Amino acid sequence: MSTSTLTDIDYLRRAITVSRSARDNGNHPFGAILVAPDGTIALEAENSVTANNDVTHHAETNLVRLASRTIPLDQLAEYTLYTSCEPCAMCTGAIFWAGIGRVVYALSETRLYAITGANPDNPVLAHPCRLIFADGGRPTDVSGPHIEDEAAIPHQDFWN
Repeated sequence: MSTSTLTDIDYLRRAITVSRSARDNGNHPFGAILVAPDGTIALEAENSVTANNDVTHHAETNLVRLASRTIPLDQLAEYTLYTSCEPCAMCTGAIFWAGIGRVVYALSETRLYAITGANPDNPVLAHPCRLIFADGGRPTDVSGPHIEDEAAIPHQDFWN
């Protein structure tokens, strides 16, 4: 399939596949991809909190670190970050500071919390990413949630 025919849902499904890879690698099941303006997948990153023993190694922050090292920052406004789950407050801040122009997510933070409950491995700051981006000094387009049932599958039986 040509990347020019891929849709937001196709890219979200790839991010969900990356989240399954994170789980297979012993980490929390979250994944993110960065898509260039021409529709090519520029970068992928999975959660590596457990593997790296670092609570900041969420999929989105890992992706932002990679993007900041490999893509000129003045170009990131034209890129779209697709993620298996709504970015948390920390990840939203990182995405904002990197200047990424668009975010599309599958599973909402509220739906994730319904799955995880009060699990200490998934502390929640119940503040939607849209509200954080709205407080920023530049616009960030946000779309989601989408295909939540599909995005929830990698989380089944993980948090209990």
